[in-house]
Amino acid sequence: MIPQNDIKFEELKHGLYVVSTPIGNLSDITFRAINVLKNSEYILCEDTRVSKKLLDNYKIRSRLISYHKFNETKNLEKIINILKSQKIVSLISDAGTPAISDPGRILIKECIKNKIEIYPIPGASAITSAVSISGFSDKYYFFGFFPEKEKEINEQLDILSGLNCSIVFFISAKKINKIIKPLKFFFLNRKIVICREISKFYEEFIRVRVEQLKLFEKNLKGELTIVISEKDSNKNISKKLDESDKKYIRKMIKNLSIKDITDLISSNRNISKKEIYNYCLKIKNEK
Repeated sequence: MIPQNDIKFEELKHGLYVVSTPIGNLSDITFRAINVLKNSEYILCEDTRVSKKLLDNYKIRSRLISYHKFNETKNLEKIINILKSQKIVSLISDAGTPAISDPGRILIKECIKNKIEIYPIPGASAITSAVSISGFSDKYYFFGFFPEKEKEINEQLDILSGLNCSIVFFISAKKINKIIKPLKFFFLNRKIVICREISKFYEEFIRVRVEQLKLFEKNLKGELTIVISEKDSNKNISKKLDESDKKYIRKMIKNLSIKDITDLISSNRNISKKEIYNYCLKIKNEK
C-alpha cells in the first residue's frame, strides 16, 4: 500500500481512537497520533501518571480517565455512554499499541456490539520492532505473556516448539531466569534475540543460540521482548539422550505418559523414539 496524505486529516469523526504511543523514546510518536490526542475530549490511560509524561511533553490537555486491567469492566458502561454521546475518545496504553497484551479488548468488543466506530492510529510496536532486527523469518507468531505456573509454561512451550516460524513473546525481566531452562529444552538448535529497553538510552540486543543461554546474574528491569528463530533446517543434533534430556524425563514422567514424552523429545531432537521410550521404561521400572 502506498502512503498518501489525507486532506481531511484534521476532521476527526466521533468514536474510539486506538492510539499507539512510544515504547521508549518519546520521539517515536506520529504527527497524526499527537493531533488525535490533542483533539480528543477524553483519553483513556492505563496509568495516568505514566501517560502524563508523554502528554505534557506534547502539551496535550485532554481529560484523562484511568483505564486498566483492574477497572476496565467496571468503567465499561461509563465509557460506552460517553462514546454514545458522540464524543472523540482515545485509548492509549503505557507504551506501544493498546489491546496487544494490554487493556482494550473488552472495550473494543463492546464498541463493536454497540456499533460505535473504532479507528486505529498506527505507531510503535515492540513486536514488529524486535522481529525487524532479529534476522529471523518474517513469518512470526506472537504469544504475549506466559502464564505463571511452571506446568502451564511447559505446556505452552511444547505447543510453540512445533511451529516453524519466528516466535515472539513478552516477559518481565525479573522472570527471565525462570524460563531459560525450558527454552533450552524445547528450542534446542534455534537462535534467540533478547531485546531490552528498545529505543531507550540503554537499548540492548542479546543474540545467542538457545543452547548457549545462561542465567542472568545482574537484576534486569522492565519488560523484555524475546524472538526465537524458525527451525534450523540443517540440524546436527546428538543421536543420544544427554544428561539434561534424562533429567527432564525424570521430572516429566510424573505428569506425562511415556508416549507423550517420546513424541515431545523426538520432535525436538534427532533421537530415535526407541531410545527415548526405553529410557522412560527404565525410569518407570525403578519405582
